Amino acid sequence: MIVFDLKCAGEGHVFEAWFGSSADYEAQKASGLLACPMCGDANVGKAVMAPAVAAKGNSRPDPAPVPATQHNEPVAPVMNVADQAKMQALVEALGQAQQKALEGSTWVGRGFAEQARAMHYGEQDRASIHGEVAPAEAKALIAEGVEVAPLPFPVIPPHAKN
Repeated sequence: MIVFDLKCAGEGHVFEAWFGSSADYEAQKASGLLACPMCGDANVGKAVMAPAVAAKGNSRPDPAPVPATQHNEPVAPVMNVADQAKMQALVEALGQAQQKALEGSTWVGRGFAEQARAMHYGEQDRASIHGEVAPAEAKALIAEGVEVAPLPFPVIPPHAKN
């Protein structure tokens, strides 16, 4: 997993997002699947990352600034070995929670909006589904009265692995 700091163009909110790779980030951005969690603005991009600076009176020296890469790619986060075990346990627990929450639900990928509308208008039997939809399309579904809700955690396609 890779962590990006993202920033929306509208309100300037900065937030963290996790992706399987830089290519996953690019694909989701190109598909319009990224949105600011605070204001819903779909115009988001990578935020400039600043090095951490020690507070005044801190006995530890300021960390050396991290040089920006040529293509402004984020630097991979690092942690000590003890924290790695905790993080792995957390990732496994989140994976189990995701699996439990989505039991009985079918992954429909980018066909979510089409299938949700078909169920809403009685053209298809109702079923529990989950998939991908751009923020603007999700707003359109809600405006039409289609019963949809965002998932409280990121969901990856069944063929991908955390």
